[in-house]
Amino acid sequence: MTEVKFNKRFIIGITLVSAMGGLLFGYDWVVIGGAKPFYERFFDITQSPGLQGWAMSSALIGCLFGALFSGYLSDRFGRKVPLIFAASLFTLSAIGTGAASMFTPFIVYRLLGGLAIGIASATSPMYIAEVSPAPIRGRLVAVNQLTIVIGILAAQIVNYLIAEKVPDGATDEFIRQSWNGQTGWRWMFWAETIPAVSFFLLAFLIPESPRFLAKTGKTEASLKILEKIGGTEYSLNEEKNIAETLKDASHKIDWKMLKAKRIRPVLVLGIVLAAFQQWCGINVIFNYAEEIFTSAGYSVSDMLLNIVITGSVNLVFTLVAMRMVDSWGRRKLMLLGSLSLAVIYVVLGGSYHLGIQGFVILTLVVLAIATYALTLAPVTWVILSEIFPNRVRGTAMALATTSLWLASFGLTYTFPLLNKALNASGTFWLYAVISISGFLFILKKLPETKGRSLEEIEKSITN
Repeated sequence: MTEVKFNKRFIIGITLVSAMGGLLFGYDWVVIGGAKPFYERFFDITQSPGLQGWAMSSALIGCLFGALFSGYLSDRFGRKVPLIFAASLFTLSAIGTGAASMFTPFIVYRLLGGLAIGIASATSPMYIAEVSPAPIRGRLVAVNQLTIVIGILAAQIVNYLIAEKVPDGATDEFIRQSWNGQTGWRWMFWAETIPAVSFFLLAFLIPESPRFLAKTGKTEASLKILEKIGGTEYSLNEEKNIAETLKDASHKIDWKMLKAKRIRPVLVLGIVLAAFQQWCGINVIFNYAEEIFTSAGYSVSDMLLNIVITGSVNLVFTLVAMRMVDSWGRRKLMLLGSLSLAVIYVVLGGSYHLGIQGFVILTLVVLAIATYALTLAPVTWVILSEIFPNRVRGTAMALATTSLWLASFGLTYTFPLLNKALNASGTFWLYAVISISGFLFILKKLPETKGRSLEEIEKSITN
C-alpha cells in the first residue's frame, strides 16, 4: 500500500470531541478534593472517617455501574450514544451536587456523576482507538488522558480561585459558617456545567466508529468514514482487515467468547493492568490532598495552592508522554513507571516516618505525579483500548474499566482507614509493595503493541 496521507484535521477534531469525556472525568473526579474541607464542615462529617470515605468514594459506585453498563451500551448502540448519555449525566450531576442541602442528595448526585465517569472512561478511549490510524494511535488515545489531566487541573484552579483564604487556626465552625462553607464549595461543582453542556452538544456532530459499523454489517457507512480518515486505498485495506477479525461474529454480546482459551489471557491482562493503575496509589494525592499536605505541615490555603502545583506538573508530563508513547513503546513506559513509583513511595514513607515536613514532601509528591503522568496514567488507557479483539472490544473494555473503578473504590475508601491505622508512612510503603508487584507482572505478561493496527495486535496476542 502506498504511503497514506491522513486527514489529520478530521481525526483530531473527532478525537478532541470524544476526549471531552475525559475532561469531564478529570474535573468531576478531582473537584471534590478541593471542596472537601468545606462540604465536610457543612454536612458535619469531619469526625466520621466512614462518612468522609463514603463522600469521597460514593462516585466510584456509580463508576462501577457505569463501566459495566457501557459494555451493553457500546455493543448495542455503538460508541456515540454512550458519549451523549454520559454528557447528560455529567450535566445533571454538576447542577445537583452543588444544589444539595443534605448529605443524602449530595451522595445521590455524586453517584450520577460516577455513572457518567464510568461510561465515558470506557467509551472515549475505545472510540478514539477505533478511528485512529496505527502510526499515531498511541498519541491520539493519550489525548484522552491529556484531557483528563486538563480537567483535573481546571478543577484545581477553579477550586483555588473560588475559595477565600482560610485564616490559620480556623475552627470547624468558623469554616462551616464562612462563605467557603456555605456557598463556595457549591460553585466548585456548578462550574462543571459549562463543559458538560458543550460536550453534550458536540457529541451529536461526530460519526459512529467505523469498526462498530462494520461489526453491525454497515460496511458502506464504515468505508465512508475510513475513506475520510485516510483515503480510498486505506479504507479498503482497513475494511478487509476488520472483516477478517469479524468472521462468524455475532452482533450480540458473546459472554462465552470472553471465557475462550484465546481470549481469557488478554482479558486477565487488561483487568490486572486496569486495577494496578489505581492500586499504585497516586490518586489518593488528588482525592486526599488535605490529609497528605496538612500531615506535612501545610495550612488549608497552602494545600489548595499545592494542589494546583501538582496539577500543573501532571499536565506537563502528560504532554511529554504523548510524544513518547509511540516512540518508546507501551511496555518500557509501564515498567519505568511502576519501578520508579515504588522507589519514590519508599522515600516518601520514610520522610513521613522521620517527621520531615514542608518542601521535601511536596517535592516527592510532585515526583510521584510526574512519574505517573509520564507512564501508568496515559499508557494504561492506550493498552486497554488496543489489546481486546474487535468482536468483544466493547464488553471486554467495560470489564477492564469496571476492574479499574473497583480498585479505585477500594483505594479511595480505605485510605482514611489505612492512614489512621498505619500512618502516612506505612500507607505509602504499602503502595510501594503494590508497585513492585505490578512491575513484575508487566515484565512477565505485557507484550509491546506500538505501531501495529488493532487487527494485527489481535492476531498476535490471541494466537
